[in-house]
Amino acid sequence: MSTTSSQGYHRWSIILHWAMLALFVIVYASIELRTVFEKGTDARATMKDLHFMFGLSIFVLVWVRLLLRALTVRPPIVPPPPAWQRVASTAMHVLLYVFMIGMPLAGWLTLSAAGEPIPFFGLQVPPLTGPDMPFALKVHEIHETVGTVGYWLIGLHALAALAHHYLWKDNTLRRMLASGARSG
Repeated sequence: MSTTSSQGYHRWSIILHWAMLALFVIVYASIELRTVFEKGTDARATMKDLHFMFGLSIFVLVWVRLLLRALTVRPPIVPPPPAWQRVASTAMHVLLYVFMIGMPLAGWLTLSAAGEPIPFFGLQVPPLTGPDMPFALKVHEIHETVGTVGYWLIGLHALAALAHHYLWKDNTLRRMLASGARSG
């Protein structure tokens, strides 16, 4: 597998990064827009199905991202950031990966415990547990709370990238833009 150039991440890492952002937009938009439609309508059900399907898509793609992360070299940040920024960056990335794995699992577990089908682009994903409505309600509450935290995680991640670009004037953001990557 090709590694990176000295300036940018591998092309597939960049594609997956921005595709995941698009998936997050769809996941959040679909669950927020469902409230526009009355309960019991096909449109509301479609919004919920989109939320489930694209949430599970994040779950699938995060494993591809982790594999790429293991197989490719991350380009260095130039100039090198201070230690506190490296620690903050590592913590943020760990939280984001836990979020990208944990949230779809919590959604899948909620639907499973509620005894509802788990749609995935025409397929039915097997349940993770048997029906248990009190458990489903607890996991759903956690899923919603962590979903709100996700807005902050994603926002802070974007804000940090902009701070690196405009305040500290390093190449952190440019490394994740296609112009800095090898096509290999």
